Parts: sequence; C-alpha cells; structure tokens
Amino acid sequence: MKQPIFAANWKMNHAPADATAFMRAFLAHFGKRQDRSVIFFPPALSFGAVVGALKDRPDIQLGVQNIYWEDKGAFTGENSATIARASGAKYVLVGHSERRHIFGETEEEAGKKVAAATRAGLTPIVCVGETLAQREAGETEQVVLRQLRAALGTVSSADAGNAIIAYEPVWAIGTGKTATPADASAVHQAIGEELRRILDSGSLAVPILYGGSVNRGNAADLLAAPEVDGLLVGGASLDAQGWASIVLT
Repeated sequence: MKQPIFAANWKMNHAPADATAFMRAFLAHFGKRQDRSVIFFPPALSFGAVVGALKDRPDIQLGVQNIYWEDKGAFTGENSATIARASGAKYVLVGHSERRHIFGETEEEAGKKVAAATRAGLTPIVCVGETLAQREAGETEQVVLRQLRAALGTVSSADAGNAIIAYEPVWAIGTGKTATPADASAVHQAIGEELRRILDSGSLAVPILYGGSVNRGNAADLLAAPEVDGLLVGGASLDAQGWASIVLT
C-alpha cells in the first residue's frame, strides 16, 4: 500500500500571521510521522510565513497553488516554477477546477505548467474532474482522461511517472456534496488504467488523490476505498485541529 498523502489547499485564506498561528496549533496535534506525507499549499503571500513555521519539521512539505509556464520575464502578478522551487516549494497544483472554471485556464495551459514544473524540479499535482452536467451526461471518464492526457502529454513518460494526480469532481468542490467511496474508486481505477498506458507500465507508482468536500466525517471511508491513495482538502484544512484529525485518520 502506498504511503497516504494529505494535501491541504488553503486557497485564498490565512494571512501570514494567521498561517503562523495555524501551524503552531497544528504541530501541537501532529508529531513527526514516517507513515504518511503531509503537504501544505498556502496562498503565495503567506508562503514565507509557513516556511518559517516549519523550519524544524522537514517531514512536512510545501507547495504553491499556481505557477506561470515561463521561467522568468515580464509577467506581472505571476510566479514561476523556478521562483517557487527557490522559495522552498516541492509541489505545485496544476489544473485545479477553480483555475479552469474561474480563471479560464485551458487544458493546453495546464500542460505547459506541468512541463514548467518538471523543468524546475517541482512535482505537479494534476487536478482533473468533471462538472455535474458532464457527469449526468455520462461523460465523466471521457472528460477526466482527456484532461489527464493533455496535462501529461507535454512531458516524457518518465517525468509523467513522477507526477501526482488528484480527482476532484467539480460538482463536489465546496458544495457539501461528495462522491461516494465507490464513485471515487471507479474514477480512480479509470485514471490508473490510463496512466499505465501513458507510462507503458504494468505497475503504477503514481499516487491518485481524491478531493471534493472531504471532511472529518468522510475522510476515513474515502481513504479506505480501493485506488484512493490520499486526499486533497480545501475548506476542512483551514482549521488546525480539524485538519490534524483528518491527517491522523
């Protein structure tokens, strides 16, 4: 069994002082563990505060919520993968549904970001997922696998094998609706089969996370579902004690 991954996407929450206070409270509940991976994705302006708060906890990793695909240049308001890596990030979210549906990020742009992350030595966590209309039309697998291929098609199979995938059904993000463990498992299985084709391998080392209204009440059941290797959590990761209880599931 793969070591479970617990990723906290804070989105646009927790200013630097709040982030520092959060980490102090979280670390009081979560001692060093070797049997699971924990990754935080704070907003860009709070990233340095979290780096400072975790200086004595190298077991906890950090990522950024977004990058631009160029390494440097006149791109006001953007951050590159190289800057993120130099600042202490090891991971980056790519293709999150909010980037796709609020900011208009295309599948082609997601692929460029995966390539940029790979060049800089960041591990991309590639988010894929369908809308409610697509799910009701029976298009879930078609949509998810198309997004997956577009994101990983810009890098070699070896580099694709170093990515992490997160299935986040759009209809379940921030809505209180959650895919059942069986729903999640079925889509994760389809993703795994497609990854084996992409990687030309009979075995699969790429973790596949589930995200979408995960909370303390459903985390254990989702983690127990076949093919689910971890959780990518938004709102429920904003409370230190609550997030600690999920990470300790």
